[in-house]
Amino acid sequence: MGGIEIMAMQGRFHYYEGYTMKEVTFPVRVMYELGIKTLFVSNAAGGMNPKFNIGDLMIITDHINFFPEHPLRGKNYPTGPRFPDMHETYDKKLIQLAADIAFEKKIRVTYGVYIGVQGPTFETPAEYRMYHLMGADAVGMSTVPEVIVAHHCGIRTFGISVITDLGGFDNPVEVSHEEVQEAANAAQPSMTEIMREMIIRSEKIESQKIERFNTEHPTEKWK
Repeated sequence: MGGIEIMAMQGRFHYYEGYTMKEVTFPVRVMYELGIKTLFVSNAAGGMNPKFNIGDLMIITDHINFFPEHPLRGKNYPTGPRFPDMHETYDKKLIQLAADIAFEKKIRVTYGVYIGVQGPTFETPAEYRMYHLMGADAVGMSTVPEVIVAHHCGIRTFGISVITDLGGFDNPVEVSHEEVQEAANAAQPSMTEIMREMIIRSEKIESQKIERFNTEHPTEKWK
C-alpha cells in the first residue's frame, strides 16, 4: 500500500461461531511472528451514545471485555508478561493521527469505548442501556480478544467502529444483519481513507526517526 508492505485479513474468526479464544486470536500470533508492529482493527457496532448517528465512525479510545473467556487464559506466551498492563491499549499517538487526518479530509468521527460481548444475538433494549451505564458507547461481538493479544505481544493498536445501528433509547428499533452490512459498506470508504493515510504517514514518521537516529548514533543499531 503506497510502497509499504502490509498484511490484511479477509474477515475474522468470531467466538460466537464456536471457535476458542486461542483460535480467534491465532492470526494475531501469526502477525507477531511475521514482524507486524502495528495492528489496525475495524468492526460493525451498535451505538448506545445518544450523540451518535447510524454510519458514524467511532475511534475506539478504550474497551470493556465482557466475553466469558479471556484470550490470555492458560499458559502464558513469552510475548508478554503474565499480567499485562492495559492502561493504553489503543495507541494515543495513532488516535491523534487519525483525528488530524479526519479533520483535514472533513470526515466526521466520534470517539468512545467499545464493549465486546459473546453474541450472536443483537442486544435487547435493556442490555443496550446496561452497557451504556457501564461506560460503553458501542457494542459488538469481536475486536477485544484480538486487541488484548496484540497488546500482550507489544503490537500497538488502532481501532474504528462503524455505528451500524442504535439501541437503548426510548423508541427501540429492530435491526437485521443485512441492515448492519449495508450501513458498514456505506461507511467503509471514509474508514479506508483514514486508515490508508495513517499507514502512509506512520511509515514516513518511522523512517524519519530511523534516519535521525542513524545520523546521531552512526555506530549503534536502530531497534
